[in-house]
Formats: sequence, structure tokens, C-alpha cells
Amino acid sequence: MADDTDSSEHKHKKHDKHEYMEHTQHKKQQGYKVSVWILGTLCVILLALFIISMATGGFGGSKKGTTGKTLSQAEVQAKTETYLKTLVQGQTVSIDSITDAGDLYALKLTVAGKQYDSYVRKDGSILFPSGVDMTQAIPAAAAQTQAPTVVPKTDKPAVELFVMAYCPYGTQAEKGILPAVRALGDKIDFKVRFVYYSMHGQKEVTENLVQYCIQKDQPAVYEKYLACFLNASDSPGCVKSTGVDQTKLSACTAAADTQFNVTKNFNDQSTWLSGQYPKFDIDAALNTKYGVGGSPTLVINGVQSNAGRDSASFLSGICGAFNNAPAECQTALSAVSPGPGFGYDTTSAATAAGCGV
Repeated sequence: MADDTDSSEHKHKKHDKHEYMEHTQHKKQQGYKVSVWILGTLCVILLALFIISMATGGFGGSKKGTTGKTLSQAEVQAKTETYLKTLVQGQTVSIDSITDAGDLYALKLTVAGKQYDSYVRKDGSILFPSGVDMTQAIPAAAAQTQAPTVVPKTDKPAVELFVMAYCPYGTQAEKGILPAVRALGDKIDFKVRFVYYSMHGQKEVTENLVQYCIQKDQPAVYEKYLACFLNASDSPGCVKSTGVDQTKLSACTAAADTQFNVTKNFNDQSTWLSGQYPKFDIDAALNTKYGVGGSPTLVINGVQSNAGRDSASFLSGICGAFNNAPAECQTALSAVSPGPGFGYDTTSAATAAGCGV
């Protein structure tokens, strides 16, 4: 079993390409929903322009000019401010502060009088959490919207959370949902599923496979393993401390690797999504069925659902899918969202961000 060797990875670890707000895009030209970190209090023009940028990956310039060279805080601040002013012409834009946050620069932005927390790669190429790619030209396209869906009610709701193991917003959602899952116990059928492609390299493909196998063959220890992994991404340590049977795990990962062509797809870049992201086909059929496009995506009773990232919101969202909600639905859980990435800190920032293309 392979695993991530950098257990101190920062909770806001950079990603190779686009990370953006919750959406439903499938590679076979399915319709999709795009959300952005600029929320409903902004004017319609500002919201639409950001949605347009998310939908087409725009953030100014040419990819050929991306070198990966670390820029100074002043250079990144100037580039970000210039781009945003171009994107939202007629609106007031300012960078109130910029600080070093490890692999990224942390920003406080004021747009149209509203302040937002954000992050920028140190080469100035990607603005997070929306995943606005500053190497692309600002597009001129119409934003798309979708009507809200209604989650059907059942006696025992099926709850499926689609993630990428190293997506910081996927781990955020997992940390938020686990207390709700524990509270409801066998009243629900809960599964962690995996997005049909990976954005975070070999370590993510490997960890997806590990988690799939523990959940499949050793479900009694899976939640303990996941809770441990979400703390510091130490898979070998968590396997040992939570009592995972290593022999059984190794046999399963080898079999699943062959069955779903995991390593084969990773090594054959011609099969990658858009030539950039290796396929991870274990839950591919469910991704297609539910229109999953990114991490995290919550599906309740076969329908995508937005429940927030805090435990109380997850509990409320799941409990709304019962024909008759059990007493466990009255459990008092935290209404504060976990922070993105690894570790059990909390955040007051916007919580609709995700990883996807």
C-alpha cells in the first residue's frame, strides 16, 4: 500500500489546476451548476461575471506564461487586483491584506463593499477557493442556472458523499458530516464515494483506493480510520492505530487496482480527463447516474443536496429525507464549519467551495 509521505501538508495545499465552488459537470457534456464564493449579497452583475469565470476557467493571460516561479506578495497583490478590476468593471475592488499561508498567499478582498477571504498560488496563477485560473482570458459567456431539486423521503435515507481524498473541501465536508453520521448510526445507509477523476496526484489515487477497500471489507473500522486520516493525512499511522487488517487491505487494493484499471489509467495519460486528470473509475457509474462533477458532492436518496459544511446542517439535511425522523435528529451538533484541509480547526469563511473542472 502506497500513501502520502508528507503528513505535514498544509490544510490549504495547492492544487494542480482548477478548484471552484459546488457544481455538477460531467465530462460527456452534461449540464452543470456553478456556484462561486461571491454570495447572494453582491449585485447581479458581479455574481454573473464570477459565475462566467468559474464556468470557463478564466483568470486572464496565457497559460504559456505560467512558469511556477514564486512571486512576491506585492506582485501577486497587484496581479489579483488588476484582474478583478477588469473582471468586475464599475465595481470597487481592493486587496485589504495579503499574508504568507505556506503554499499560498492568503488575501482579504473587498469587492463592491463586501469582504471575502481568499487564497492565491504563489506563482499568481490560481485564485482560491473559487479556482479562478488567472492564466486564462476573461470569457464572454452566459451563466447557467438550474432549478433546485427535491430530495425524496424514505424510511432509511441513503447518504453518499463524493470526494477526492486530498481535496481540502472534500475533507472539510467529511469532517462536518461524520458527527451527523455517528449520531444517526444505523438509521441511515452512509457511504463515502469517489469522484471519477483525481486532481491531486498519485497520493490521492492511492488513498482513494485504500479508503474504498477499508470501507468495503472492514466497515467496522472505516469511520475511525477516516476520522484519523482527516487529522493529519497519516494513512500508515491510522491503519495501525485503528486496527485495520493490513493483509486484508493489501489484498483488496491489489484486486481493485486490477478490476478498475486504477494504476493503468494513471500511467496512461491519454485516458486522463481533458488530458490533465487521471481517471478513478471505482464509482464511475454512480458519478454518471447522479451527475457528479467535483468534490464534495452530497447525494441523499439519489438526489444531489446542499446541506452546508457544519455538522448541524448535515444532520438537518439528512433528517429531512426521513419519512419519520427518528429521535436522533434532535441531537445537538456544532453549527460551526470545520476548516478545509486536514486538522480539526474551524472556519468562519464561505463554505461552498470545492475541487473540480
